[in-house]
Amino acid sequence: MTTPILANALVDLFIEGGPIMWPITIVMFMAIAIVAERTIWWTVQAAKRKPRDLDQVLIALEEGNVPKAQKLSSHSSDPVLRVVHAGLNHRHASLTGALQAAAGIEIKQAGRFLTAMDTIITLGPLLGLLGTVTGIMASFTAIGDTELAVEKVTGGIGEALIATAFGLGIAILTLIPYNIFNSKVASLQHDIETAANNVEVFTATPPTHTHV
Repeated sequence: MTTPILANALVDLFIEGGPIMWPITIVMFMAIAIVAERTIWWTVQAAKRKPRDLDQVLIALEEGNVPKAQKLSSHSSDPVLRVVHAGLNHRHASLTGALQAAAGIEIKQAGRFLTAMDTIITLGPLLGLLGTVTGIMASFTAIGDTELAVEKVTGGIGEALIATAFGLGIAILTLIPYNIFNSKVASLQHDIETAANNVEVFTATPPTHTHV
């Protein structure tokens, strides 16, 4: 019984919110879809990370064994190792350029839809504000009518409050995952830059051998 009652209450709120609830609802579903997609994507990426394999690659490079490092990093699902492998495959042409190009691809994929989420965070409250304006306008129109109806005035105020609440709710619920995903992108970028710097150092410096 609870589910039908809740559904009916949401439908009533949607109707009372006025026409502006249509674009607000579309933005809400867009936000839900993007957050769900990014959550799944980052969960999959977390399972692909291979920090131990990366350590083995860097150890091989430090020892001057580039072929071993290439073999260890080949066909890896770890985005950091993919960047390292791309750099090692082009070390004779432009190691730095290859690392930067591969890193750019990985960061672009990681930051996908962040711009859309940023837009939703701004657009949600603005649509709610638009609903507020139209609701207040309806209330003033009713006040100026010769036959003043209390229902028309309260209906306009209700429309304004509902639209504003939904718009702010969308922005708040999108802002939290937006910041989380932003921090994940920054963390991935840091890991890639650290690994790329190590690759450049180890491939530029001849390996040192200790003689007993």
